[in-house]
Amino acid sequence: MATRRGEGGLRGSSRHESLGTYRSGKGPEAPELFQPRFAPRTEPALSHRVVAGDRLDLLAARYFGDPLQYWRIADANPAPSPDDLLEPGRVLVIPRVS
Repeated sequence: MATRRGEGGLRGSSRHESLGTYRSGKGPEAPELFQPRFAPRTEPALSHRVVAGDRLDLLAARYFGDPLQYWRIADANPAPSPDDLLEPGRVLVIPRVS
């Protein structure tokens, strides 16, 4: 059964704030998971060629002034895992922030 934030006991502020949740099993011990989230396409504002030592949080601090906005870069660049984005030589899209 899907619930909304606040009903399921989740607190805090995140990009998942408005997503529903569900339990992956029966009983109170079943973990509460977020409904799948699909990132909207973003218009690129900049591009960044990855070099050894780059990290998403450091790139977010550099481009957005806030390392906690690393997920914006991850969402703008399709990859199975955020770590896959950091292969040296890869060109990352740095999305526009409004």
